[in-house]
Amino acid sequence: MDNATAAEKYKIETLEAKRYQAVVDGDYDAFEGLCHQRLVYTHSLGDRDTLSSYLEKLRKGFYRYHRIDHPIEDIVLIGDTALVLGQMNADLTVNGTHKTLANSALSVWIKEGESWKFLAYQPTPRKPAAA
Repeated sequence: MDNATAAEKYKIETLEAKRYQAVVDGDYDAFEGLCHQRLVYTHSLGDRDTLSSYLEKLRKGFYRYHRIDHPIEDIVLIGDTALVLGQMNADLTVNGTHKTLANSALSVWIKEGESWKFLAYQPTPRKPAAA
């Protein structure tokens, strides 16, 4: 991997950490600043939000994230698109009900000019490990 690719992957890794931390901290303005205006945010049960509908739910407290662990397994760069493959493990409250998530996840970032913007998110619930 060349230095430019390594530097871009590091930027994406840093942005992923910032976006997750922003929702845990309730800093929705920071989260919005990382997002593309055409964000498609898919949830674990398959429902989707736009940037504006997701922000509205966050700001009204429909979603309250308490903890998110997000190990990254790989970042695939193709032109001005980055695919982030990993996990999203979280404790959150959804409309007043506590939930624990264990998802595989795909995040998509797109580069516009010199900045990367969060464009899409797709989680898939992982099966519990066999006992």
